[in-house]
Amino acid sequence: MAYGGGIWLTQNKVLPGTYVNFVSAVAAYVNIADRGYACMGFDLDWGPVGDIFTVENSDFQTNSMKIFGYDYTNKKMDALRDIFQNAKTVYCYRLNGNGAVKASNDLAEAKYPGTRGNDIRIVIANNPDGESKFDVSTYLDNNLMDMQTVKLITELKENDYVHWKKGGTLEVTSGKPLTNGTNGNQVDGLAHQTFLEKSEKYRFNSIGAVVEDETTKKLYIEHTKRMRDEVGIKYQCVLFDIAADYEGVISVANECTGEGVNKASAVYWVVGANAGCAINKSLTNKKYDGSFNIKADYTQTELTKGMEAGKFMFHQVDDEIVVLSDINSFTSWDIYKNEDFYRNQVVRIIDQIAMDIAALFNKRYLGKTRNSNSGRVALWTDITAHHQELERIEAIEDFNPKEVTVREGADKVSVLVEDFVKPVAVMEKLYMVVEVR
Repeated sequence: MAYGGGIWLTQNKVLPGTYVNFVSAVAAYVNIADRGYACMGFDLDWGPVGDIFTVENSDFQTNSMKIFGYDYTNKKMDALRDIFQNAKTVYCYRLNGNGAVKASNDLAEAKYPGTRGNDIRIVIANNPDGESKFDVSTYLDNNLMDMQTVKLITELKENDYVHWKKGGTLEVTSGKPLTNGTNGNQVDGLAHQTFLEKSEKYRFNSIGAVVEDETTKKLYIEHTKRMRDEVGIKYQCVLFDIAADYEGVISVANECTGEGVNKASAVYWVVGANAGCAINKSLTNKKYDGSFNIKADYTQTELTKGMEAGKFMFHQVDDEIVVLSDINSFTSWDIYKNEDFYRNQVVRIIDQIAMDIAALFNKRYLGKTRNSNSGRVALWTDITAHHQELERIEAIEDFNPKEVTVREGADKVSVLVEDFVKPVAVMEKLYMVVEVR
């Protein structure tokens, strides 16, 4: 005899039996997205071309030779060391990759195009323990990067530095260099434009460009505005000496000095530091611990005028170079956007809220949850739980869940949320009255 059973939507079953629906009790979902993600284009001698590649901080420290062609301490790594001082993940792009050529000889071809491939050489020696066998070594400068013992070149396995030409012949040699490797075309606006287009696939906290020409700076500014205001992807762009008047752009005032150094090089460190700054912290008074010589000999008047103009400035305190104030380029304050929006700590908090709630809605509600009272209550629960977590870590304060409303929007598929938050900022000014009796 058949009995009814299973789940039910309406009470329309015919057969006798037990129909049980199992559902989860409404529980808040809280996810505060991690920070520390930066995106930047570089002028490199080695590495992948044509697309963005991801480098973790730990990989940079241990595998910089393999990834970028130089060891961690090399002067060529100054820019990358600066950005990785505070960033945990960097989405890298070779701005000079277009037209680059791989170095080669009759035995091998460099894994990547660029001038660094010219510093690779292949050393072949007779193997003392194997008849008719060769020890084939790959050197970068004077560093042994790989050694294999084979009879024929076809037995060689590719390493991190060369691809073997299977038609070659192994012969004893003290060192056969790879030659004719070149970097790509001079970096121009098109290279930056291509990089920005490719960056749209990634999510990060900071992007930047070490450029001095106004046209390229404006390219980055307009791209940032479009991504923040039209697409809804919240990040900040770091540039050198530009009056952008926009909370999404940080304008670094200080020049870097030294032979062959781009004077805009402080941007590298600021990109990483801004990306890696927690939402309950600030870069104000943070020590510059990078590789460049930063000019910071400002007068008090110059520092004041710089802040009023929305310039991110380093200044000297005793023997240290520190951030004066963690601000962006926005200076046109009004009743809709006041002075709060010129403080990067506030911008990081509201950007965090925007991105977290968007991710929450896309994951839990979009196309999944009915726009009913119970569905809107669930969304309210998640939003308030998220904000309570921000309050717990002191990113916001005085949060009142009753001030969050979730109601049906202008049509059946829309939800309108009204929300009120009060970001917390760090102390920067002390006013004190001392009464002497």
